[in-house]
Amino acid sequence: MWDFFETVRHRHSIRRFRKEREVEAEKLHAIIEVAASAPSAGDIQPWRIEVIQDEGLRSALDAAAPGESFIGEAPVSLVFLAEPARSAAEYGQRGADLYAIQDTTIAAAYAQLAVVAAGMGSTWVGHFDEAAVRSALGTGEELVPLTILCVGYPAEVPEPTPRRPLEELVRYR
Repeated sequence: MWDFFETVRHRHSIRRFRKEREVEAEKLHAIIEVAASAPSAGDIQPWRIEVIQDEGLRSALDAAAPGESFIGEAPVSLVFLAEPARSAAEYGQRGADLYAIQDTTIAAAYAQLAVVAAGMGSTWVGHFDEAAVRSALGTGEELVPLTILCVGYPAEVPEPTPRRPLEELVRYR
């Protein structure tokens, strides 16, 4: 098991998955548990996670995201949906507009790192037609799809992408 820093360093966007290797149920459950443990404003957890293993649903998600053809190839997709009304009940409009989005994103990021810690890979997909995702999942307007996290065992690991120097990103004061 890697320590946290190694887990973060080994996270890459995986767009080709091994078709012959399924995601084990216990690993998938552990990833979901980690996402559920993510912090949220007031511990409200204003998110839903749709675990998509069905090939037809994965294809529908693929169709909802032009140019992201690997969605249908991943054995599992985790769709993270914000539930703004849960945050709004406690924090008003700021809760709906900001906290629900932030909190759901944190949960998805936790899941993404848990995937790496479990020895797999993922890709974060944010470019999709919200209405098409809602339609595929049968959810209403009260849920906002934020990301599709494609999960599986990598068929290839890409080279790390260049990162901006810390001097450009950080200001010590």
